[in-house]
Amino acid sequence: MSVPLLACLLTGALALPVAAMPELVILVRHAERASEPAGDPALTPAGEQRAQALAQALVGLRVNAILTTQLRRTRDTAAPLAQALGLQVQPVEAKRGGTAAHVQAVADAVRAQTGAVLVVGHSNTVTAVLAALGGPKLAALCETSFHHAFVLQPAAEPPRWAQFNYGAPSAAPEAGCL
Repeated sequence: MSVPLLACLLTGALALPVAAMPELVILVRHAERASEPAGDPALTPAGEQRAQALAQALVGLRVNAILTTQLRRTRDTAAPLAQALGLQVQPVEAKRGGTAAHVQAVADAVRAQTGAVLVVGHSNTVTAVLAALGGPKLAALCETSFHHAFVLQPAAEPPRWAQFNYGAPSAAPEAGCL
């Protein structure tokens, strides 16, 4: 997507009246994570750089709510933007084996917000949440994919969406995923 088209979409989104749903939802996967500890790893140095790039990309959008999971990699990805904006991250607990229920819980939490909302999720949830909020049904993100950001205007009729990349490029996608 071209930068002028994305700018028009984002500018128009912020001018909408407050409705039952947020005006703008930005969805990203957590940044690159370390392999240890296996259950809840921190970000790698590349992941920390990506988290900073995300903050730089979004700081002007007047994000007023940030949703993550309880896992460190999602919270750490959101931390630079949260700190820059003086926001508290709101975790939506992800439970093993309950992807569909988690996607629904995140979508419900997003719908309870107003303004612009950032959602930091996982490779198997980002595009599912996008679809649950009225966006397109896209393939899941590849395990090696960290640079995608999706922007959705859920209250538009029909919902409008765009995709952009931020930070360093990720590895080439595998077959069947983004």
